[in-house]
Parts: sequence; structure tokens; C-alpha cells
Amino acid sequence: MATESTPQRAYRAACPNCGAPVDFRSPASAFAVCSFCRSTIVRDGDALRKIGQSAELFDDHSPLQLGAAGSWQGATFTLVGRLQYRYKDGTWNEWHALFDSGKSGWLSEDNGRYVMAFDAPLTGAVPTAASLQPGQQQVIEGQGFAVGSVTVARLIAAQGELPFAPNTERGFVVADLRSTRGEVGTLDYADPAAPKWSIGRSVAISELAMTGLAESAEKTLSARGVECPSCGAALEVKLSTTQSIVCHQCHAVVDVSQGVGADLAHFAQDNGMEPQIPLGRIGTLALGNKPLAWQVVGYVERCEIAQDADDEQSLWREYLLYHRTEGFAFLVDAEDGWSWTAPLTGVPQASGDGVRHEGALYRKLYDYTGEVTYVLGEFYWRLSRHERTANTDYVGTGNASKKRLNREVTGSGDTREIVWSGGETLAASDVAKAFKIAPDQQAALQRDALPTSFDRKMIGKIILWGVIIVVLLILFRCGDGGGAADCSALRSTYGEASTEYQNCLASQRSGSRTSGGSFGGFSSGGGHK
Repeated sequence: MATESTPQRAYRAACPNCGAPVDFRSPASAFAVCSFCRSTIVRDGDALRKIGQSAELFDDHSPLQLGAAGSWQGATFTLVGRLQYRYKDGTWNEWHALFDSGKSGWLSEDNGRYVMAFDAPLTGAVPTAASLQPGQQQVIEGQGFAVGSVTVARLIAAQGELPFAPNTERGFVVADLRSTRGEVGTLDYADPAAPKWSIGRSVAISELAMTGLAESAEKTLSARGVECPSCGAALEVKLSTTQSIVCHQCHAVVDVSQGVGADLAHFAQDNGMEPQIPLGRIGTLALGNKPLAWQVVGYVERCEIAQDADDEQSLWREYLLYHRTEGFAFLVDAEDGWSWTAPLTGVPQASGDGVRHEGALYRKLYDYTGEVTYVLGEFYWRLSRHERTANTDYVGTGNASKKRLNREVTGSGDTREIVWSGGETLAASDVAKAFKIAPDQQAALQRDALPTSFDRKMIGKIILWGVIIVVLLILFRCGDGGGAADCSALRSTYGEASTEYQNCLASQRSGSRTSGGSFGGFSSGGGHK
């Protein structure tokens, strides 16, 4: 036995299976997974005993790793263990953070960002897993929560020092609940007779002042190679959290949520519009905090599902933005202007027909159903063909008039998930400046100009017709496969042999695809996934 000089007296012994050194930094930790042979080890006094073996970790190229250190609310911690879970839409990690005081926490993935959570005792009544439904209001330990998601997960691998023995033998129910106080609570039913409860808050890696991050994250993103199962083209998965990637050659959507070595599910999609902000472009924007360099890594086209034939249909585009230490955000290009949005950890508080969030009152605008029509790039959730979402948009009042909220529901029945996101409006000129859009392309970014404002110059008329054509082509893809779409306007304007008219006919023949909403909304996988 050997000891090291640390804030907590460390214990080191040889792995009983392979002889490699195994460390226990906390006296409260009784279990560890050998980093060399993956043996699961229990500490029994001064001896170590093998009780099983962990599966190999799915290499997701996370910027976090064992030994990385940081600070949370003035207290320093070190990442000493890792749990990797799998659910129907992919995988997620929970990192065991050991504080210098001896306290344990969990740095977990949450909707493309992170949550620092701590285990808490359950002294009162606890709902059964079977009774939980997304959208329900629940009182846990005297505090109100809204159920965000209920899913079945399984621990697939473990690493390092852990406060309990990892059980990879069976799946279990895990429920995420969110509060108006900005908290996320998790009920873990791995032991249905004694569920575990943890409470956390959203945190950015940059706020933790972390050191010792994985080298690929410290420098540039290192890519994982995968072959497109549709056309064989070489794809590079660059983001650690990517669950879906679109082939740059055939535009097939490839599911990599089960690992790049697995049989890769995929589906074909029709061609969409060219993104006005190219993939890979970096722009500096202040999205609720100080200006940061955000990179465009994904592009989504959506349009609203019309409830009846007389409804006016809306459409919008979303750009998935990535920052190494902040996580993900969305830049939304809608008919009424530009805005940004990012997932909320908590939930707003109901107030009549509206909601309150962070002291501001939001009034409800409208409900709508949307569907994804076209995607490019990489995404941190698993994309499904023609995936639909139910959305509700809210707009801030008074001094918060630029603020926006969106409530999105994905799935149905027991598999529903509810995600809130919030952000603010942006001027098109700010977007153009941030992403260095060429002057001759900036007019196409404007969404609030009246048609009469283009009458002064012929170039304005050309741009206006271009926007109309883009809108018509996208809307045709959001219809019922051809019956509702009418190409006669394009034929009379451009002629029967024109590219515009022929593209319209091709869009009708290709079948229906849709999506929707003014402030966006996105399918993000949720909870700690």
C-alpha cells in the first residue's frame, strides 16, 4: 500500500486482476474500475477484490477526462470517475467530481450543455416510475417540479473511482424533473425500492475554470472517421456529442448514436436550400453573455404543419452553433426576423395564459406543429425522418420585449419529452457582421423589410423574387405531396421550361416534408442525455 499527499488521504493498491495501480482518493469510495483491464473492484479494508468487469467505454471524444480539475462556487474538485449510459437515442456521461472537502458531485451532460448535480436524501413520499408522465407536476422533498422526460436507460460502462458498485446487468427508469428555480432533478430507479435523487443547475465548462481537459478539446477538434452507409463517402465526426451526421456527398442522415463501429442506420433526404451562413463559419456573438466565437456546425429547415387548407403556412431555418466551453445554441432565421435560443435547465412559471421567467412576463403567441424538412452538418441528438414537434411560442413584455421563449414537445405518450428554450431577437445586420456575410448577400438576410422597400432599385426586385421562390419551394415540400402545391405562378412568370418551374414540379413529386414555428424549437434528446 502507498499513499499520496492530497487534500484527502489517498489509497493505492494493485489491481487483483492485472496488477495495475488503482487509486481511491476518497475514504467514502468503496468501488473503482481498473483503467487497464476494466475490472470492477471493491475495497475491503486494505485489500482489493474483483467483483466483475466493466464494458469498454464508447469513445465519444468528450473534452472531459479523469484527472481534469475545476472550481464550483469557490470549491475545487477533480474528476475521478465516469459513468456512461445508453438510452434509445444515444449515450450520455456522468462524471464523478470529488471536491477537496470530500464531498461528491456529478458533472452530467444536459441538452448539449452541462449540469453540476449532487445526491440528496429522499425523506418523503416518492412517486413510482410507472406513475410519472412528462408534463406532470410533482412535489419532491417539499419542492415543486415539472416532469421533463421519463426514459429507460442502462449503464454500459464505468471508469475510475465510484461511490457505488456499477451495475451493467439491466436497464432502469430515469426521470428528469425541472423547476421554476432553474434546477434539474433526477430520479434514478436503478433500485425501484430505493430510488436515488439528485439536484443540479446548469453550468458551462468555462465557468468551472477547468484544467487538464482532453488535448483534442484544448486545441482543435479531432475527427472520428466513418463511412457513409449510403454512398461510401468518408465522413468525419468532429464533435464529441454528435448523434447524427449528414453525408456531404449524398445528404443521407446517418445515426452514429450507437457508436461509429456499429451498424449505422441512415435515411435519404431530398435536397434543401443552400444555407445563407456556410457550415463551419465562425462568428462572434454575445448570446446572453460576453461575446464568444460560435461555429456553425448544423443547419435545419423546418415548416409549420397547416391545420387546415386555409391556414397560412410559416417556415424557418435554424443554425446549430457550437462553442467548446459553452456548448450549443441555435440561431433562428424566421419570417419575422432573426433570434437566438438555447435550452433552459429549469422551466418558467405559469401566469394566466403566459409564463414568468427570471422576473419577466411573457405572453403566449400561438401553438403549432412543425416538422424537419432538411438538415446538414452534425447534431447532438438523433434525427428521425419527418420528426414532428408540438411548439408554443412566447414573447417578452415591457423591458423584456426582445426576449423569446419556446416550449417544445417531442414524441408521444410515455416517450414524450418537454424542452424549454429561451433567447432574444437579433438584428440581421448583427448576424451579417458576425459571420462576415458578403455585402451582395446581406439583403437576403433581411426578414422585416416591406415589399415596397424594394421598388427603388431593380436589384431589390430581383432579390425579392429570389426570396419568394425560396419560400415557395420550401412550402411545397411542407404540403401533402403535390395536391396542395400550385406551380402555376412560377410557370406564368418564368415559363414552362424554366428551372424554377421544373424544380417546383420535382418538389411536388418528391413527397411531403414539413417543419415549423416562428421562434424555432428543436429535438434535443433532453434530461442528462
